[in-house]
Amino acid sequence: MLRAITGLLRLSWRQDRRKMAVALALMAGNALAVPAGAVAIRQLTNAAVAGDAGPAAWSGLAVAVAAIAALTCAHFAHIGYFEVSELNVLSTDEQLIGISNGTPYLDHHERPEHADRMALAQDELQRIGEGLQALLTGGALAVSLLLTTVLLTWAHPALLALPLLAALPLLAGRRAQAAADAAREESSVDTRQARHLFELTTDAASAKELRLLGLVDHLQQRYAGHWRRASGRIWRGELTAGLWRAAGQSVFALGYVAALVLVVGDAVRGRADVGDVVLVIMVASQLNQQVAAAVTITQQLLRSGRSLRRLEEVRALVARPPDGAGVSPPQRLLEGIRLRQVTFTYPGAAGPALRDVDLLLPAGRTVAIVGENGAGKTTLVKLLNRFYEPDHGTILVDGVDLRDLDLTAWRARTTAAFQDYARPELTARLAVGIGDLPRATDDDAVRAGLARAHSGVAEQLPYGLDTRLGRSHADGGVEASGGQWQQLALGRAMMRDAPLLMVLDEPASALDAEAEHRLFERYADGAARVAADSGGVTVFVSHRFSTVRTADLIIVVGDGGVREVGTHDELIRLDGSYASLYGTQAAAYRS
Repeated sequence: MLRAITGLLRLSWRQDRRKMAVALALMAGNALAVPAGAVAIRQLTNAAVAGDAGPAAWSGLAVAVAAIAALTCAHFAHIGYFEVSELNVLSTDEQLIGISNGTPYLDHHERPEHADRMALAQDELQRIGEGLQALLTGGALAVSLLLTTVLLTWAHPALLALPLLAALPLLAGRRAQAAADAAREESSVDTRQARHLFELTTDAASAKELRLLGLVDHLQQRYAGHWRRASGRIWRGELTAGLWRAAGQSVFALGYVAALVLVVGDAVRGRADVGDVVLVIMVASQLNQQVAAAVTITQQLLRSGRSLRRLEEVRALVARPPDGAGVSPPQRLLEGIRLRQVTFTYPGAAGPALRDVDLLLPAGRTVAIVGENGAGKTTLVKLLNRFYEPDHGTILVDGVDLRDLDLTAWRARTTAAFQDYARPELTARLAVGIGDLPRATDDDAVRAGLARAHSGVAEQLPYGLDTRLGRSHADGGVEASGGQWQQLALGRAMMRDAPLLMVLDEPASALDAEAEHRLFERYADGAARVAADSGGVTVFVSHRFSTVRTADLIIVVGDGGVREVGTHDELIRLDGSYASLYGTQAAAYRS
């Protein structure tokens, strides 16, 4: 609760101090107006019973003013804090984006337990907007409860027990929220899997395959099964929560009835006037409503506190970037990139993905990496891009440990096209141009990048580089084909003129073998220019041996290690793993 209150106040105050100050003042006015109206009604009742027209008229006016103040203050306060609440949601979304992308590493994306926490944070932070309303309403409610307690004690000292009983529903509400939260935690895995199935079954890219293979009913059944399990856990948690809330409210209801009996008894015996009875009925009724509202507000504040805690949990699980600036990378590579006894194990994995790898990627050369699925090709690429750090061993860039290089500067001298490339729904110009952000709108640079990728995708699109891609645009956009998206991704990777490292990790899987071969030949032709400018290394990962045979160096990986290294001719003469894989694929093409 304390985390929620302090966190929301700090967050909201940063958004707009003026609106927050106005909202606080108006909510305070609302808090004072409600009990003041009850006092005015007591005076009105007594004046009416006594036949005093003047005091009755003034009391009636006071009642009207209090009612108008209560309604008006709450309304205009809402206008102020509603906008701040929206800004809070945007601010926490920005923080989550910053946390997720504020690290050079990928483990928080690829570890299931971290992915669950990220998913929970994304869901719960969308409800952070209700927290400010709960906080301000709760503050006004606290003031009203205090004044209500004073009025009840004034009417009869024994009625002081009634506000104390109000603590029981609050405590029960806390236990109820804990039970509901535990149920949501337990159902998080099923919830995440159900959402994945929902996205899979509503995504246009998978629609053809689902229908062709007759998977729709099967996936719907799996989806329903996950939601049944998740809903069952949540229902049991909410049932337990409901029982706790009902128990707390029942105790307070008994106290409320006892208070009314006590005051009416005093009035019958002449120890209290009619106004006191009316006052107690009104104030006790207000107290009942305030207690019910307090339970709801407490739950909202606890949810907001939990949402802010989720943000901090995500912040804690995401690995921090290295402190301080490192060594600048060389202007050009002279030796190349060397791996010495590199071992790496994915978090939570049973064994290493790479083990004791010794390897030299020579400067100015094109290097092809081949191997069966799961052999460690992509892991090697991730280490070169420093998405992970080796568990043991070092990666040297012209003799300098990669970990000692300034990370931002190293990333600025590398580029890559991955098999799971991004599909930014921008104009075609920007979808390519962001590969070198300072030149993102330079048509000559964009067309040069596409030319290096051997791509004519700009001519295929209806409005050329001005074509809006995807369906997220308000005025409509073109849904590019898989091959077109891949060509745009390759053009994006080719935007930088003189990278020290270019990684092409299965970049042409949506292209046919001939197109991929032309692509590699085109880049291989330009490798001499890159080598002359920067001594850059091109690392090419592919399953197509007809493509990789023209590389300067071919590396065969398997079982977490390097099996063979050499040129195509050397590896064929070696008659080992590469020759066997090459022969198998060549035979398949001939047949």
